[in-house]
Amino acid sequence: MAGHSKWHNIKHKKAAQDQKRGKIFTKIMREIYVAVKQGGPNPDNNPRLRLAMEMAKEVNMPKDNVERAIKKATGGAEGENMDEVLFEGYGPGGIAMYISAITDNRNRTSSQIRSIFSKYGGTLAEAGSVSWMFEMKGVLTFSKRVLGDKKDLLTDTAIESGADDINEDKDNIYVMCDPKNFEALKEKLNNAGFSWESAEVTYIPKNTVKVSGKVAESILKLMEVLDEHDDVNKVWANFEIEDEELEKFMATA
Repeated sequence: MAGHSKWHNIKHKKAAQDQKRGKIFTKIMREIYVAVKQGGPNPDNNPRLRLAMEMAKEVNMPKDNVERAIKKATGGAEGENMDEVLFEGYGPGGIAMYISAITDNRNRTSSQIRSIFSKYGGTLAEAGSVSWMFEMKGVLTFSKRVLGDKKDLLTDTAIESGADDINEDKDNIYVMCDPKNFEALKEKLNNAGFSWESAEVTYIPKNTVKVSGKVAESILKLMEVLDEHDDVNKVWANFEIEDEELEKFMATA
């Protein structure tokens, strides 16, 4: 969980910068597009679309952008045809990396991702090489500062509501569940009066590898460059890093 939660925190802190560049809007619109292609335009019957629309709302993306992405996906507007492509590879220190990209040109994106890996000390791998090291989970992130003295109540309520596991770091509590139970868990926790910082269905590493020093710096830089690529939707990795290393990276990023 450590690698996921810490990288998630980095992305959260940098979200305002991404929004100014417009990148986050573009990525969410692509996520909406693929979600509609895979599961249809009705968010009530399409959990992936529902989550993408929630992300759009969180960053105050105009409703017109959401509707335009849905219209493109259903063939109601001209535009590029995009597909989701998954990449697997190893970063510095042998860190397993799993990447989702949404692109209108698979060959171009594959070439660029391969080049990034090569430049920053990693290598792309064959399909199936690292995907088995990750499992899909629903993850709800709660701020300890917001929870206050309700931390234990959240834990008890989450377990009673179907959570599989609960982890925490110094700032947040992470409630995890089977993706099939994600919407039901969200509803139960919401009805119990709990508000989350973020909610997503994501990949969690089954085991993590501790990194520090130059290796930690290199893996964080590779994650950052991949995440900033226009076609890259999400990046997962199985590293574990101390808070001091993370803060050092954030100070120089």
